[in-house]
Amino acid sequence: MPEEPVVYAVTLAPHRSLTPRGFRLVMMGIGGVSLVTGGAFLAMGAWPIFGFFGLDVLLIYLAFRANFDSARAREHILVTPSLLEVRREPARGRWTVTRLNPFWTRLTREDDDEHGTLDVALVSGRRTVPVGRFLGPEQKAALASDLSHALSVVKKGVPRSSF
Repeated sequence: MPEEPVVYAVTLAPHRSLTPRGFRLVMMGIGGVSLVTGGAFLAMGAWPIFGFFGLDVLLIYLAFRANFDSARAREHILVTPSLLEVRREPARGRWTVTRLNPFWTRLTREDDDEHGTLDVALVSGRRTVPVGRFLGPEQKAALASDLSHALSVVKKGVPRSSF
């Protein structure tokens, strides 16, 4: 049996602007400022303040680590002439796969004049599958446009020459 042509395929990932090198530089800067400032309080005899500066650095480090861990999440969307599949890979936990019939699926989006596209979802019968939740408004709008086009191509019939 020949494989079906892929009409649309995308892998979505949360954007993180801070690189690992940037993270190290930020932590060294925060650590340096905390060490110097805490040392000044230590020299004045206010030694408990020095510990609080260390606690601040630890909490900031843990917050950044949690942010980097959540960046491992992925969302894969595949559209073929007979299948629309949304596979979610959370940063932790189990994958989930949702399969829909593209002929019975429509795309809904929520737009706001001030903020742009707020929400994109695939609806088939009573099932609603939100997609691209971690994307920004511009990326959600582009995803909605691409998915809408892919669904219209499938519903019109996919010519062989378009692959």
